[in-house]
Amino acid sequence: MITTIHGMLTCRWAARRIQRYLDSDPAAPLDPAELSRLEAHLAACARCSGRAEQYRALSRALAQWSDQHRPDPQLVARAHERAECVIAEEPA
Repeated sequence: MITTIHGMLTCRWAARRIQRYLDSDPAAPLDPAELSRLEAHLAACARCSGRAEQYRALSRALAQWSDQHRPDPQLVARAHERAECVIAEEPA
């Protein structure tokens, strides 16, 4: 029973760090001890490594989708113009 509880706590700990690990988020980096612990956990835990693979697949799908769906340049230009007006506190 203790092993199961410990395993659940480790999975819970890992779940809160997987996305930061995969994104290499400079705003929330993992310290070397966390990085080492997470990589060891992912190597040993099928559930968490599966979750990490799902995040990777989602990231690939979003990147592919965004490559195929570029924003309308005119809409982007209008948004920039409006933002400049708001920043300058000028009426549109």
